[in-house]
Order: sequence, then C-alpha cells, then structure tokens
Amino acid sequence: KTLAKARWLSSKTTHRPQARKLKMECVIRTATPEDATAISHIIVAALRESNARDYSSAVIEQVALSFSPPAIVRFLTQRQIYVATVDDHIVATASLDRATVRSVFVDPSCQGKGIGRKLMAHIESVARHDGVDLLRVPSSVTAERFYSALGYVKDRDEFHGEERTIIMNKNLR
Repeated sequence: KTLAKARWLSSKTTHRPQARKLKMECVIRTATPEDATAISHIIVAALRESNARDYSSAVIEQVALSFSPPAIVRFLTQRQIYVATVDDHIVATASLDRATVRSVFVDPSCQGKGIGRKLMAHIESVARHDGVDLLRVPSSVTAERFYSALGYVKDRDEFHGEERTIIMNKNLR
C-alpha cells in the first residue's frame, strides 16, 4: 500500500500538463486615415530594425521619409491599404496598387509569427477577386526570402541610387 501511494505521489509531482501556447488572434482589415500614424511607426521601425542589415542608414532614412503619416493618408486615396491587428493594435501593413503589392511591413516584435504570411494571403485574395493574373512585388533585399517562400519568383533587380529592389512576380491563376 505504501509503495502504491509513493508511485501515485511520484506520478503527481513529475507529470505536469504542458503549458498551452497562447495564440495571437490576428485580424486583417482595411486601413483608415486614423491608422496613418500607427502605420507610419510600424514601417519606420521595420526599416530601421530589420532592413538595416541590408541597407545603409542613408538609404533607410531616405525611404523612411516616404512613409510619414501625411504620406500614408495620401496613399489611402491611391491604393488599397490593409492592416493586421492583434488585440486591436496595428502590428503590420500591406497595400495593393492594382497588380502590385506595396509597403509590406511587420512590427519587428511580431515578425516570424505568420502575420506577414496572413496579410499576403489577404492581398492575393483581393487581387484574384479584382481579376489580377500576375501579381508583382518590388521586394527589399531583406524580404526576398519571405516572398520566395510564398511562391514569388525573381524577375530582375532595379537600382534607385544605392537602393536595390528585387522585382518578383507570382502567377495567381
């Protein structure tokens, strides 16, 4: 009886249930003018933290100037801009300009968690619905592997001064 009780106690102290992984609920929605400041902050943070290993600080700062809150508000009138939110906080953005994906950025603290992949799936779905057969993305050096993993194929390099952009395509049909 004592041995059985010892085994029972041992099993209770050594067997611990595995901790449940908390899953972030990511919601994709259309951006609004009120989102411009948050979108700008996400883009600039991603440029400075993630893209800094592939581009000079001069290139990073030049590109960052293009994504001020007023510029984002202007883009809202020219493109379909989407945001990904987690707990009602914007953590990523991407836009669709006819058959071209633009400005895909994920907050550095949320990168590698599938948010960018989910945002791109949404963009591709919208493009298909809009009748786009071939979707183009001007990729940074930093994001080239990300787009390749999603099925995009390199078409060519373009240079704007020091800034190298990789033009990639994906057939949606």
